[in-house]
Amino acid sequence: MNLILLAPEEIQHDRQACVRDSRRLRHLKEVHRAQVGDRLTLGMAGGGIGSGELVQLTDDEARFVLDALDAPPPPPLPVHLVLALPRPRMLARSLEHLTALGVKQVTLLHTRRVEKSYWQSPELAAEKIHEHLVLGLEQARDTILPEVHLAKGFRPFVEERLPALLNGRRGLLAHPGMAQACPRGVNEPTVLLVGPEGGFIPHEVERLLAAGCEGIHLGPRILRVETAVIALLARLF
Repeated sequence: MNLILLAPEEIQHDRQACVRDSRRLRHLKEVHRAQVGDRLTLGMAGGGIGSGELVQLTDDEARFVLDALDAPPPPPLPVHLVLALPRPRMLARSLEHLTALGVKQVTLLHTRRVEKSYWQSPELAAEKIHEHLVLGLEQARDTILPEVHLAKGFRPFVEERLPALLNGRRGLLAHPGMAQACPRGVNEPTVLLVGPEGGFIPHEVERLLAAGCEGIHLGPRILRVETAVIALLARLF
């Protein structure tokens, strides 16, 4: 936790903040080994970043006196990531990593090789997704939550949602065997599409290319999805 992310209701009118949830209190004590008088980095969810002095720390709450929270968060990546829904444990890690890297728009997509049971996972509950996004923000000292969208049908996504996503954006389909190597240093708004373990099936690849996406690859090695996504984002942006 490189930043203590404050909800608006945790900030009081006299420029104090009060944190009461057990996860952050435990982290302050066991990881930061914080003591009264320490200065720590804090940020307002959806707002700026600053610092504050810890003035009280008990088993039930931590209180801070805040400086101005007026420093901007890190800039976001200019990408909307369309990711075939990973298996639940991989989803949790992926959401944290993507958030830490600065992805602000994510669509989780159903494809042929995505197990239908994955859509029943507790990890897709709104509160669980929010929990993983917050962990990513705290890691990267960011304050702006990503938006996560669910697309449970491949065909409706390609026909109804993808054209709007590609309007004004460059579409990049990451898939083994594509002719073009992954570009570097992309600055333009981008839609990046990444398949599941085993990749998109040929029909899905055809539909995505026909919709206007460019096929790209990362080389001859076949990577796990969570590794491939991080490698793609690091190379592209």
